[in-house]
Amino acid sequence: MFLPQETIRAKRDGKTLDAREIAAFVDGIANGRVTEGQAAAFAMAVLLKGMNTPERVALTDAMTRSGDMLRWDLPGPVLDKHSTGGIGDKVSLMLAPMVAACGGYVPMVAGRGLGHTGGTIDKLEAIPGYVTRPDASLFRHVVNGVGCAIVGATEAIAPADRRLYSIRDTTATVESIDLIVASILSKKRAAGLDALVMDVKTGSGAFMATLDDSRALARALVDVANGSGLPTVALLTDMNECLGTTAGNAVEMRESIDFLCGEPVDARLREVTFALAAELLVAGRLAPDMPAALLALEKALDSGEAAERFQRMVTELGGPSDLLEKPDLHLPAAPIVVDAPSPTSGYVASMDVRELGLTIVQLGGGRARPMDLIDPSVGLTNVASLGTKVGPDAAPLARVHARSQDEANAAIASLQAAIRISDRAPNANKLIVERVA
Repeated sequence: MFLPQETIRAKRDGKTLDAREIAAFVDGIANGRVTEGQAAAFAMAVLLKGMNTPERVALTDAMTRSGDMLRWDLPGPVLDKHSTGGIGDKVSLMLAPMVAACGGYVPMVAGRGLGHTGGTIDKLEAIPGYVTRPDASLFRHVVNGVGCAIVGATEAIAPADRRLYSIRDTTATVESIDLIVASILSKKRAAGLDALVMDVKTGSGAFMATLDDSRALARALVDVANGSGLPTVALLTDMNECLGTTAGNAVEMRESIDFLCGEPVDARLREVTFALAAELLVAGRLAPDMPAALLALEKALDSGEAAERFQRMVTELGGPSDLLEKPDLHLPAAPIVVDAPSPTSGYVASMDVRELGLTIVQLGGGRARPMDLIDPSVGLTNVASLGTKVGPDAAPLARVHARSQDEANAAIASLQAAIRISDRAPNANKLIVERVA
């Protein structure tokens, strides 16, 4: 007989749970036999006592099987990428069509913004008409025909995770590595992937700010994914400055379009996008090694094939058929656009990237509460990178896109407080810190 309180008691006392106990508890979360209070108690017990790798694998497997699991019959490998979140992280928007142009299939189930971090689905919803939650038949049609589809999770995918996540968000248990790993990987495994690459951010704008915490999360993700039968590698990447030159929704969409259409782009954004995409091509046996994968990706971008795949995806999912030709016609624009000047001359020495993200939220480009509506037009462009010379006679800290002058002024003050200026340029941060396999 299954008694949820006995499972909670065992984990509270530091005991190791077997796969059957975990499966029964997760099934109870999904079907309602486990109450909200019991689920909260379980989450806290896991946070405080932890899980070993077999327990993490069992939890991930049970949460995966709590809902629908996709199966694919395609002529190429089914591949995906997931990021732990950051500021200006628009990599998915370029990576998916690039990998598709190289022969992969990318059924990317992405998320919304969480806290100070931006969400891929929020960025896509800046495109008028784009359907982020298509039915299963349309999702399959687009993946089969285009090679990629970036959509939001449906209620049928890992429902136990959806219920547990909402409970964790209000019980101070979001930070549990065990529960983070199961939450991420249950949705990815349910997507029917052949291989996955993880982008685990580290730094002031990351969910895990310290390198040790980021490394522990990456190690856990790789070990559990591989233990669950999903080949996975992770890259630890720097989030001590904005990735690219934009942060927001429509403005990041515009930077992504420029990237796909061959316009000059931020070097860091290009490097991390190519590195993650190349890992997928090698994992999917679409390239024999990293140099060959990078060449294939260059060809996909330079030939326009990646851009064509992106446009086809947008059109098939309800967006305008001329988005890449006329982005300014379709993407919303804020009424107030003003530079954020640096109060002193010098070089950008460091920045509190989390505060940059909160500035976006304050402008209306993120959510202070889950039910808040997002204004896709607001955000930051021309964000100064570390080492940029700024000042009254040089570059601004950023350009603010706001709904009102008062909100713009508040954002300028926040940026000036978040960015430290020095009379000497800092050494560049290493972008790809480590590879975990």
